[in-house]
Amino acid sequence: MTLKIVLDPDTGIAPYEQLRTRISELARSGELPVGFRLPTVRGFAEELGLAANTVAKAYRALEADGVIETRGRNGTFVAAAGDAADRHAASAAQAYAEQARRLGLPHEEALTLAADALRAAYGTG
Repeated sequence: MTLKIVLDPDTGIAPYEQLRTRISELARSGELPVGFRLPTVRGFAEELGLAANTVAKAYRALEADGVIETRGRNGTFVAAAGDAADRHAASAAQAYAEQARRLGLPHEEALTLAADALRAAYGTG
């Protein structure tokens, strides 16, 4: 299996973010199975026509999100991302709920603000 990713220079979204998002989507959907070995930073950067630092930045973000894991000299692999991603999302949601309560926001207003942020982040509506 080879990893084919196409980046769109006209989206206004940074290349590292496009790469991070696409790898995350592929891992969460199962198209990139757990244990799949990702290309090296340099090799992938060459293949995509990007600077190595751009790919490295995407890999660091994916690792922080729990989507991939680096195993030293053995390479970078797709991790069992669903559980880690769910834990991170639940933790972020909990922190938001606590902050909204401390600020005295009514429940419905807090929900509306969260929904607006999600629409903006996902580029919908």
